[in-house]
Amino acid sequence: MKRIAVMGTGYVGLVSGTCFAEIGNQVTCCDIDEGKIQRLNEGIIPIYEPGLEEVVKRNIKEERLTFTTDIPSAIRDAEIVYIGVGTPMAESGEADLTFVKNVAKTIGENLNGYKVIVNKSTVPVGTGKLVQSIIKEHSTGNVEFDVVSNPEFLREGSALEDTMNMERAVIGATSDKAANIIKEIHEPFNTTIISTNLESAEMIKYAANAFLATKISFINDIANICERVGADVTKVAEGMGLDSRIGAKFLQAGIGYGGSCFPKDTRALIHIAEQVDYDFKMMKAVINTNEYQKMKVVTKLKDIISELKGKTIAVLGLAFKPNTDDMRDAPSLEIIPALLKEGAKIQAFDPIAKEAARLHFGDAISYHTDVYETLTNADVCVILTEWKDVLELDLNKVHSLLSKPVIVDGRNCFDLKEAEAANLIYHSIGRPEVNS
Repeated sequence: MKRIAVMGTGYVGLVSGTCFAEIGNQVTCCDIDEGKIQRLNEGIIPIYEPGLEEVVKRNIKEERLTFTTDIPSAIRDAEIVYIGVGTPMAESGEADLTFVKNVAKTIGENLNGYKVIVNKSTVPVGTGKLVQSIIKEHSTGNVEFDVVSNPEFLREGSALEDTMNMERAVIGATSDKAANIIKEIHEPFNTTIISTNLESAEMIKYAANAFLATKISFINDIANICERVGADVTKVAEGMGLDSRIGAKFLQAGIGYGGSCFPKDTRALIHIAEQVDYDFKMMKAVINTNEYQKMKVVTKLKDIISELKGKTIAVLGLAFKPNTDDMRDAPSLEIIPALLKEGAKIQAFDPIAKEAARLHFGDAISYHTDVYETLTNADVCVILTEWKDVLELDLNKVHSLLSKPVIVDGRNCFDLKEAEAANLIYHSIGRPEVNS
């Protein structure tokens, strides 16, 4: 058992800390937000993540997991300090390391014995060395410590499962001693461990996310060509994905990626390249494709119904993906304002992200958690998130509820033959139009 302090209680910090407690460690998760910490100690989870609430409550009850705003005490009591604070994107595209620097300063001020300081947040190459220098600057005496880069690879909506069943653990350390300590706490996860230096570990996270974003933009470009030549991108992707050199994951055509990682990390990687005088043209193209793809559903809808003014549009899905309430860089944030600008009225469905979306749209749209209620009295339907409720829609019932039997599907949720049988005018991404 190790004594672990986790700085930050967002997705990364909260999920990682909870999972470290679940495998038997003594974990204290820290945050400066007193209200948030009070709620967490009561078992109230600030984010929606399947299964997380149950595991948090269990570990609180078994006294392996606590939450505090007393960050100095948590640091002094810990053997390992994880930094899991946010690294939002600055206007320049680079990662904003303000929170990381503040935590490093606090660690230095409270360093009272050997500790392993672990960067869990996604940070630019060189941040490990920066953290090391800040801690040295603010520590008193000659107290030994090491810095490790141990990036997370969790996916929102399956973060708990991804952590408890992680595919790999990347450990970049300043010493073998520190590397072995972090390897030891990962042994219960029964995962593949990659040991490297700080810089390589930091680059692995960016490279992995950038490559996945590239796959998404690539298949979306292929989808746009498929529409012009009469091909079906789902079959193209299936044929590609069966090639073991390519694989089927992240080859689902649609309206592009969003969320807290891909938009931020692709731009940050371009900034990293610029810092060493390299023009990362491919990554710029990936971002451009993704920005173009978001507006495909608006373009398609205007092609079908030239005048959107006064029309009521049922928008199914607000969060950037299913099983999360995260609105960060969700396509809805650009698509809904574009529809409102055309004079349309919006009835929006999302089973989880309703309140998070209200922070962005206010009273400009109406919010619903029942998908059929959302469709009632709507002229047409646009699909932005492939929630289970959306995937299980009765298309004949959808036809009866819509004033005009039109669906523009940004996530390719339905079989073309089923849409045709329901007599729907159905436009998706990279596939032939149905009943157009």
